[in-house]
Amino acid sequence: MKILANVLFDESHANAWSIRPGMPERMNPANPGDASYQQAAELLRHRGHDVTPQVEGHFTDEVLAPYDVLVLAHPSEPAWERTTWLGSPLLTADEIDVVERWVRGGGGLVVLGECDQDKYGNNLNDLLARFGVRIITTTVQDLHNHQGVATWVLGELVPHPILADEDVLAGVSGACFYRAGVIEAADAQVLARTSRTADPAGLPLAVTVEPDAGRVAVFADSDLFGDDSIADYSQSELWANTVAWAAGGRMDGRAVDTRSADVADDPAWRALKASVSALRSGQAKDGSVDADLMDASAAADLVAQIVACTRQLAARFPYDEGYLTQVCTDLERWAADGFGVPDFLDSLLQFRPDLQRVDGREHLVLFPMYTQNGNPNRNFEALLIRVMWPSWLAEVEQGGYDNPMFVPITFIDFTEGYDTHSAVLFPETVAVREVPRFSWGGIFCDREAARFRTVSTAAAETLRLAVPPDAARLLGNQDLAQGTFALWDLVHDRTHSHGDLPFDPFMIKQRMPFWMYALEELRCDLNAFRSTLALEADGQAHARLVRFAIVFDRLFRFPITGNRVRNYDGLGGQLLFSYLHRAGVLHWTDNALSLDWVRLPGAVVDLCDEVERLYHDGIDRSKVGHWMAAHEFVSRYVPAHPASVWAQGITALPHQEEPRKMVDEVLPDEFPLNVFYEALKRKLGDVVESAAGITGAAA
Repeated sequence: MKILANVLFDESHANAWSIRPGMPERMNPANPGDASYQQAAELLRHRGHDVTPQVEGHFTDEVLAPYDVLVLAHPSEPAWERTTWLGSPLLTADEIDVVERWVRGGGGLVVLGECDQDKYGNNLNDLLARFGVRIITTTVQDLHNHQGVATWVLGELVPHPILADEDVLAGVSGACFYRAGVIEAADAQVLARTSRTADPAGLPLAVTVEPDAGRVAVFADSDLFGDDSIADYSQSELWANTVAWAAGGRMDGRAVDTRSADVADDPAWRALKASVSALRSGQAKDGSVDADLMDASAAADLVAQIVACTRQLAARFPYDEGYLTQVCTDLERWAADGFGVPDFLDSLLQFRPDLQRVDGREHLVLFPMYTQNGNPNRNFEALLIRVMWPSWLAEVEQGGYDNPMFVPITFIDFTEGYDTHSAVLFPETVAVREVPRFSWGGIFCDREAARFRTVSTAAAETLRLAVPPDAARLLGNQDLAQGTFALWDLVHDRTHSHGDLPFDPFMIKQRMPFWMYALEELRCDLNAFRSTLALEADGQAHARLVRFAIVFDRLFRFPITGNRVRNYDGLGGQLLFSYLHRAGVLHWTDNALSLDWVRLPGAVVDLCDEVERLYHDGIDRSKVGHWMAAHEFVSRYVPAHPASVWAQGITALPHQEEPRKMVDEVLPDEFPLNVFYEALKRKLGDVVESAAGITGAAA
């Protein structure tokens, strides 16, 4: 399943490595692993790349156009290496021009050279000269080596500059270069160099450069990613990071088409939207028409226009015929009854997007409703939405993550109530005469993804956090982020009804302290994080990206979004920050944030275990006892306000009164922000607010 880059692996220039089944056995029958990059290719596919070998022909503009990354793996005259026997190791002058042009236009080039670079009969250095790089012929030797072999040198990894935006060495703790040369480069970022005890000492073994819009990575050894070596040290992570980094020049910033055909440009839609906007201006908080704001005749005219436009647009949505017919009936009845509190129960029951989870299916949605985290009044809203249900997501749901109520959606267009922080479409928000049993919930993955990308990118820049390359691709690509959030939401939403549950705040409508909701949302995210480890092992390419999304959104956006009055999402982020900080996985030093990417997954799972134990033990407690245990748990990581009554224990609380009296003793900001978040909120407050109504089209 390709979600990241299209990678072209060259085998048309007498290369010493192949990714094709059977070819390494032909090239080197005695040791196929010494001629195979098949494991390297499979690792990339597992991470979501599409990998294709080029077995014939020259590089042309047309050949390279579909690809994001080109890998040139050690071309050689057959006299020196066992090769693919295809073509010449020499790139033609035209090919060099084509590759340079493609790279400078945004392409990613990965070049794998060798120690005796000059003898192999290729002209990789002629190509690399276009980017200020040269592979120098030599054979590095060092006492600091692998398995006592002097020419199997352990590269000295060069820490990434703290101001960099992504780190190719994230999660890489070591790499061995087998019979390596060295690299000469003017303006390059060195990834690894020879040690001080090596001969030659202190020279680059691997570098990256960024010519114009493109990216080039060069290694002075090609064996380190071969089948017989890629599992050594952290070489597999270095390989995956390198290709993901190289893809950034073409992947980042790709536009996402959030509208289909001409539905948003249909005059009937524009007229409907305008009429709804006008009607909203005359509505009171409960949805009725306020006579002081709008007279009945004006409201009647607007309703008539809305009904006419809806009927005109209905032909575009034949699968919603029953709903659209009923919503017109509900509108006309509301007008006939004098524009009191609206009741759209009948049309709400007819609208069943959960039964139409078809990728790309569009709906016209028209209801009097409030918008969660948006407009608190039950004004009319009109939306054009599109269902996001790709086959891979359907397969995940069918494979053990069943969630029939979950409907991932994206915006096409909307009225004012959704020009807010709201990213959900819930039937609970619609004005109805009685509360029915709800069967669906819509989540706008495009808005979630766009807000995440905007705030997380700004946070990483502000905090000088260098992120792994695949995380950088997530931040840079809206389409990738939307798929990631769809998977996250699917698993998170399902978790609310699974596990040891001493309470279920979203099914049992009971008043309780806000930190209980904070723990429930955090529990679902932590379990989603844990689930992605298994999903990734099964080959789900979005799973790894979900982990980045959970950590970044929780750490950066949630704690500084909204006010501080019982901000339960913010509290969950604060708790995760403190837990990782105390575990030594997160560091805030010299005004820069860093994360230990290797230890991060284990630490998040450990926190998940602690929360699950709290829930498990809560089954044996009273309701109030569980509230107090939860307060104590949160306070362990996020200190309560010094004036907190709850922190003083049961003797300070009105425990002889009904439980809701205890809830009244909760401070508006029971768990204040720490100094890190106070500073971050000052720096990013405008960014968070600007991202409120953003959609995929604007990201």
